[in-house]
Amino acid sequence: MRYSVPVAYLLWLVSGFGALGFHRFYLGKVKTGVLWICTGGLLMVGSIYDFATLTRQVEDANLRLAFREGRLGLGGTAAAPSPAESVEKKILRTARRNKGVVTPGQVALDCDCSLDEAKRALEKLVASGSAELRVRSSGLIVYVVPEFSQEGGDFVL
Repeated sequence: MRYSVPVAYLLWLVSGFGALGFHRFYLGKVKTGVLWICTGGLLMVGSIYDFATLTRQVEDANLRLAFREGRLGLGGTAAAPSPAESVEKKILRTARRNKGVVTPGQVALDCDCSLDEAKRALEKLVASGSAELRVRSSGLIVYVVPEFSQEGGDFVL
């Protein structure tokens, strides 16, 4: 489903010139839709802003929708299908980007996997000698890929 500019403007109009924020709910902006209802469209200032920018807001909502559906890459262009990349390769890519240091949370986000799967994959790299388990001075447990890490750091042990 694509969002429509005429529908957004119609909802803006029937919601008291935007004061009730129906157009915001339509565009998936639920939190600000509730805010608009509670404040009368930020005392109509937000409603006037929405009137002036509604076309752009619809375009942004359509881009978010396409991205969620996997039809767009990060640059806003159509995503080319790519072969499945191994979890280890994604971990290494994340480690390189983060100067050798990764956490299970970062891996879970980058690999689109559960935290448990991320931990298992990281432990597998540690067992193979490709990564090291370290503890930051703050107590945070991180995994370090020495190949990409910089000398020094705030590690204990």
